[in-house]
Amino acid sequence: MLQNNFTTITEIHLLGFHNLYHLNVLLFVIFFIIYCLTISWNLLLVVMVAKVRNLHTPMYIFLTQLSLSDNIMANSISPILLSVLVNRRTIITFTRCLAQFYFFSASLAFDALLLTVMSYDRYLAICNPLRYNSIMNYLFCLKLIISSWLLSFSAIIKYVFEISDLKFCGSNVIDHFFCDLSPMLSLSCSDTYVLQIEITIITISLAILPFLFIIASYCYIICTILRIPSVTGRQKAFSTCSSHLAVVSIFFGSLLCTYLVPTRGQSLISSKVLSLSYTVMIPLINPLIYSFRNNDIKEAFHKTCRMH
Repeated sequence: MLQNNFTTITEIHLLGFHNLYHLNVLLFVIFFIIYCLTISWNLLLVVMVAKVRNLHTPMYIFLTQLSLSDNIMANSISPILLSVLVNRRTIITFTRCLAQFYFFSASLAFDALLLTVMSYDRYLAICNPLRYNSIMNYLFCLKLIISSWLLSFSAIIKYVFEISDLKFCGSNVIDHFFCDLSPMLSLSCSDTYVLQIEITIITISLAILPFLFIIASYCYIICTILRIPSVTGRQKAFSTCSSHLAVVSIFFGSLLCTYLVPTRGQSLISSKVLSLSYTVMIPLINPLIYSFRNNDIKEAFHKTCRMH
């Protein structure tokens, strides 16, 4: 349908890994297994924290929210990825493309905010332990969690509506396995300069500033740990935040490599592989890091198994 020399795009063609079509079956099996493990392991973590009283602490409550967000990420990306691999390419409605972008971006923003909240929790536990219980009480935890959910999901919805109001013309093909921001904007014939400035501002607010806050928190944490006289005490203090530090490093490291590294000269395949790191792998890796490095989680797992 033509209106004012613009074509209204109603469908999006995702090409996925069309250059690796000979590996589609193998990739489908791998990503299907990863998807199943991601959903089941994150749900198991939520159930364990809910059922085992020893895990009713702020850190584990925050961890359940991270697991829920990771499942939102997995469910927004993996089904489309698997469809692309089965069909070599897939066609989705423009509305579904926007919905996928919304849930993917909102869960990404929530992860950044929640990891910041968790760094503050670790800061209080190590640097101000005498006031930890009075500050990080259940009501305050609940306020932090609700604020993070509301802020991330309400901030992203504004830009989804703005993208939906853009004029699109020409090609409706995206050479990717999901609807990311840059590929979608490249299809638009409208001037996206103002929108990109607004998105840069929200990215600074929801990603860069939280990252800087986390760095500042760990500077204080490391200084406090180094002042502990005994080696055993330092090791015990560091062990309480090592899992969170590992998750933060992987999460922000993959985002920095994907969005801040210049794309000029970067192949489409390498760009897609980098995208896989935070859309598919991180939702799987997060619960594994907290599980394998945490005795409380291991004990809760055995208790949960005995209950059934």
